[in-house]
Order: sequence, then C-alpha cells, then structure tokens
Amino acid sequence: MAVVVKLDTELAKGGRAGLDRLQALVAHDMRRVNELILERMKSPVALIPQLAGHIIAAGGKRLRPVLTLASARLCGHREDRHIKLAACVEFIHTATLLHDDVVDESDLRRGLATANAVWGNKASVLVGDFLFSRSFELMVEDGSLAVLAILSRASAIIAEGEVAQLITANDTATSEQAYLEVIESKTAALFAAACRIGAVVADRPKAEEDALYGYGLNLGIAFQLVDDVLDFAAQQAALGKAVGDDFRDGKITLPVILAFRRGDEAERGFWRRTLEDMDQKDGDLERAIMLMERHGSLRDTIERARHYGAVARDALGIFPDGAEKQALLGVIDFAIERAF
Repeated sequence: MAVVVKLDTELAKGGRAGLDRLQALVAHDMRRVNELILERMKSPVALIPQLAGHIIAAGGKRLRPVLTLASARLCGHREDRHIKLAACVEFIHTATLLHDDVVDESDLRRGLATANAVWGNKASVLVGDFLFSRSFELMVEDGSLAVLAILSRASAIIAEGEVAQLITANDTATSEQAYLEVIESKTAALFAAACRIGAVVADRPKAEEDALYGYGLNLGIAFQLVDDVLDFAAQQAALGKAVGDDFRDGKITLPVILAFRRGDEAERGFWRRTLEDMDQKDGDLERAIMLMERHGSLRDTIERARHYGAVARDALGIFPDGAEKQALLGVIDFAIERAF
C-alpha cells in the first residue's frame, strides 16, 4: 500500500524538528517525570507493573506531559509541582490507551502487540483503572483544588467522548459537527488540560490559563484530524498499525464523512455496506481510499487541521517571545506535517 497523501517532505522534516526542540527544552524535567512514573507503577501485584510497563515501554512521544512541562516553563514556573502533574497527565493518557485498545479490539499499537492481546481484556481494563487511580493520588498530593477540578473534569470528558464515539460508530449519517465533538472530547480535552495546568501551577492570570487551554484544545483537534488521515495514508511500518484500521472497525472519521457527503448514491451505498453493515470484501479499502482521493476528503481534512493549528498559534499571541513559546509553536507544525 503506497502513501496516499503526499505531505511536503521539507514541511514534514520541519514539523519533526519542532517536536525535537520542544522535547529538548524539557528533557531534564522529562527524565524526572519518567522516574516518577516508574516509581508509581510499582505494586506488590506483579501483573500491574508488568502490563503497565509494556505500554509505556512501547514508546510514544510523551507529548501531553511534555506540553505540561513546557507550558509551566512558559509561565515562569521554576519549582517542582509540574513534575508530578506531568506524570499524572501521562497516567491518564496511558489508562485511556489501555481501555481504548479493549474497546477497539486492537492487536497492535506502535508496532507492538497491545496489552489486551498479550494479557487479555480483563487485565487491561483493571490496570487502566489502577493508572487512573494513581493519577488521582498525584492530584491529591499536589493539593490544588483548581488542578484537581481541571484534570478530573478532563477525565470525565474523555470518557464521554469514548461513549459518544461508540454511538457514532458505523453511522454514515454522522455529521461533521458530531465528529468534531467526539474528537474534542476524547483527544483534545487532555491536550487542553495538560497545557492549562501549566499556568495554574505558576499562579498566572486567568487570561493566560484560557490562552493555554485554547492552544491545547486546538492543537489536540488538529492532531486527531491528521491521525484520521494517516489511517488511510501511512504504511504499517511507519504508523505502527495496519493501514485502514479505522475503516475495518467501521469508525466514522472526517475523511469518511466528507467522501460520503460528496459522493453519488452508488458511492454512498458502498459506504453503508462497508461501514454500517460491516460487509467488507477484498479491494474495499483500496476503493475507499480512491473515493477519498476523488473527492479530496483526505486533503481537505488536512486543511481543517491547518485551520485549528492556526487557531492554536493565535492563542499563544499573548505570551512574550522566547524559547518556550517558539517550541510550543513548533509542535503545531509537527502535529500537522507528520510524515511517519
């Protein structure tokens, strides 16, 4: 399967450089976060650190805790509270990944077997619950009701988003607005909270809290939009999963919504058969990609992501220029121009 969406190579390299700069900026703090994560994963029940360690060791960009660390630096925080809270954010994210893989019946994540494929669904759900509990312990240790309110609310919104996605699954009548509400909840809410608490720990004005919230929310939406394109456009070796996983699961994402809306009745019949009835045959994925190319739905989804990236960029306008701001702006390029 060839790459379908040909993102500009130089832009893609520039996007990766943006993430590299952000990670380098907070590398010392991130080492402390990783040490704390390992410490808090310990349990006398051996399966818990074994299973949790499996998904954490699988890698990933640690983007959400990195955003917490960088946002705190942007706001002038120079103490230690952001370390525990960044670990808290990563625990929430990892717990949701464990639960998502069970719901989606996924066997592969970042090129490795998922925890549920190795240890089964029951163990994955329960260890996910353990990680959620650890995250709330860290919130309580921080002692800020404001932080507790932000992160607990984000956790509830994520769960609502996952349930909403179940409702829209296999429904080709799903509107673009309904889809955006799902990804705002299940993905962008944690981005927004991760950034906002950076201003809270630095005791900055509400305007700065709101600005970082807006930055994180719109960055998260852009990130998920591009992920939904990559499901149809990236090779398995680069993305860490088979091309078309969302298609095979009957997920209704924006590329599908746009192709369905722009197609003729015969094409809409194809989408209903493959995604509503889940009657998929050899060659259907290739046809789905061809229809998306014909109607420009992959290209236009990336353009939507660029719009949200621009809104995220504008949100940082109230902050003075500096290394932290430039790094946070650079990660917008990474989110949009990724070429795995």
